[in-house]
Formats: sequence, structure tokens, C-alpha cells
Amino acid sequence: MRWLIGAAALAWGGAGQAATVVTAAHMVDPVRGVTLDRPVLVVGDDGRVTALGTNGTVPPAPAGAKRIDLGQATIVPGLIDMHVHLDADATIGGYRGLAYTDTFWSVVGVANARKMLEAGFTSVRNVGSSNNNDVALKQGIEAGYVVGPRIVPATYAIGALGGHCDGTEGLPPSYSDALPQPSTAVGPEGFRQLVRKVHKNGAQVIKICATGGVLSKNDAAGAQQLSFEEMKAIADEAHMLGLRVAAHAHGTAGINDALRAGIDTIEHASLADAESFKLAKAKGAWFSMDIYDDDYILSEGPKNGLFGESLEKERQIGRKQRETFRAAHAAGVKMIFGTDNGGVFPAGQNALQFGKMVEWGMTPAEAIRAATSEAAVALDRVADVGQLTPGHYADIVAVQGDPLKDVRLLEHPAWVLKGGAVVKGPGS
Repeated sequence: MRWLIGAAALAWGGAGQAATVVTAAHMVDPVRGVTLDRPVLVVGDDGRVTALGTNGTVPPAPAGAKRIDLGQATIVPGLIDMHVHLDADATIGGYRGLAYTDTFWSVVGVANARKMLEAGFTSVRNVGSSNNNDVALKQGIEAGYVVGPRIVPATYAIGALGGHCDGTEGLPPSYSDALPQPSTAVGPEGFRQLVRKVHKNGAQVIKICATGGVLSKNDAAGAQQLSFEEMKAIADEAHMLGLRVAAHAHGTAGINDALRAGIDTIEHASLADAESFKLAKAKGAWFSMDIYDDDYILSEGPKNGLFGESLEKERQIGRKQRETFRAAHAAGVKMIFGTDNGGVFPAGQNALQFGKMVEWGMTPAEAIRAATSEAAVALDRVADVGQLTPGHYADIVAVQGDPLKDVRLLEHPAWVLKGGAVVKGPGS
């Protein structure tokens, strides 16, 4: 029971400190993949767990401590989505987005942030936004102006001129040539400078586009768009600044060069091969594979206005990505939970991916771990999130039933707490 308590010295965090006591019927420990019965969590006034045990194994609560009883629910640590786009709306596809003012998307971000938090995603990595909207959202949430998850922002996703990360792609030259290019560069030195710029503007992770994409109009999803030398310069510069790098990469060559360059997470990884798996394991990289998205893109994309070219690209690689997911998992590649939520399917539906991850080879415990303790390591926030042990934020998701038997229960959380405060409860 030593791993549970680990808090005798911390106890309640000091005499007179405000405390919250959270109780439930069960708690899933994602690291060990086991369930603890009758957990008791004590939360200090900083929103962090100060003690964890079972009934009778923690000190008496001080007078006035707030109590939150989650009844017969099973709790898991707050979920982490490693690939979201808060300031995007999947129902506005193709050229339809041009009908809205630039600042409209910051308003979308406010709404999406609340939806993702209430869906149980208490931490997200926003891998690309326009106008630094993700940094603004992070600041607004932390200052208490709006409600949302903990955000690790990337500001702009960066890439090649005319590539998947070029926000002017698809516009006529008379427009695109006259617009600023805040997300593109040319050559290793150009990308070093761009990394420094987005870091200056608030990026806590660097997002690059190593290959073409599905939702961009004019490129091939598998075609490499950044050279090895450019990606190596990006990785070196980011790592020097203490940042990790995420690479959008569908195609095999782009994936493998990104891994050789030292990129930390490969997003999508649709056409990864055996060499990719070998490189990922040797480099300690993670795959973040959004394998739910194919269902939504092909069923709802046409009415949302997606380009016909995008739909065709999805038909070509959607199932292949799922087969790659199964092969990568079987090969022992480290996997994290990333969905492309907001940008590809409606915000707050992130948990729909859990069922696909289990369908394509994971156990429920592995899928939960990918969205909690493993994601926390890849996020470089292992001391703060991903577990419910002393020192971690009391970010809690509660479901009615056992998610280790039915992972789809996470699609409908009964309770969500962030830092020990209820943001969603029964009837909300």
C-alpha cells in the first residue's frame, strides 16, 4: 500500500489549509492497469493531490474540508488529447471558412475548450492554430476568464511554402502572394529562426508538417515536404530550447526522415513501415494516430464542404492508417492518444477514438494509458498530469461502470473535475 499513501508527511498540506476530499467506488491506476477500491483523494488549495489512499488509510480531514462523493463511479486521471485544434470547426470545411472574420476562430476556440473539458479532456496539446489563438486561450483559461483544459500550445504549425502548413494554400496567387507567411520558411536556417519566433510568441511544443495532408487541397498526403536537414535543424533548435517536436507525417519517407532527425512524436503515421517502427523504438519516439477520423470524414465530410480531393485522399489512406496502427502496436512502438479533434470532427467527441484503439489491437488499459500516463511523458508534464498520486493535479474523470472492461464508457463521463473542482456533474 506504500504507493497509495506516499503522503504521510504531506498529509493535508498543513494546518488550516483548505482541502477537498474526493471519494468514489473505484479508481483505475493507468500505470499498473489495476483498479483500487474505495479510493480517497485529498486535494490541497493548489488543486493538487496531497494524499491518496482508501477509507481508513488517510488522516482525518480538517474541519471545514469540502467533500465530493462520486458514489458508485469509477475514476480515472483526467484524459489528455495530444493532437487537437481548438480554434477550428470540423463542420466548416473547404472554402467555407473564408466567410468568417479572422477573429471568429478565437470565439470558436472558447466554445471548443469548454466542450473538450466537459468531455473529460483536462489537458490538451494544441498542435497548430491561427493568430496565436491557442496561447490566448491558455492565458484566458489560466486567468479565469473562460473555462477549458490545460493547454500546451504550438502557435502556428510550421512547414514548407505551399505545403500542408501554409495557411494560404488553395488561394489564388493575387491573394496568397500578398499575405504574410508566418508559418513557412525555407532551408535549415530559415526554420531555426521560425522555431525561435513561435517560441517567443508562446509555443510550448513545435509542430511541423513533414508531409502533405488530407485536408489540404493541392498536395499528396504521402509526399515529403521538408528535407531531413530542415527537420534536423528544427529538432535541434527546439530541443536546445527545451521543447519537443510533433511532426504531421502521413508518408513513409517523411516519417522516417522525421524519426532520423530526432522528432519526438509522429502525428498520423498513416504509411509507416517496418523501418519506421524500428526507428521509433530506437529513438524513443511516440506515434499519435487519429484512427477514429476516417469514419467522420467519409460520412460527414461532403456535407461539411470538404474538398473532393481531400475525400479521395482519405479513401486512399484511412483504412491503411488503422492497419498501420495495429502493426505499430504489435511491434512495440510507443503510442499516445491524439485525435485531431476540432479540426477533423466536432469538439468534445474526442473519446470516440478509445473504441477504435481497442478494435485495432489495444487493450482498454493500454488505450487509457495512452491518454493518461504515457501522454504525460510525451507531453513532458509527467510531474503534473496523467496520474492521481500526490503532487499531481486532481484532474478526474468518473464513469458509471468499469472502463477496463468497456473503454467506451469514457465517451460519457458522469463527472469531470479539474484541479479538484467540479466542471461537470450529473445533470449538467
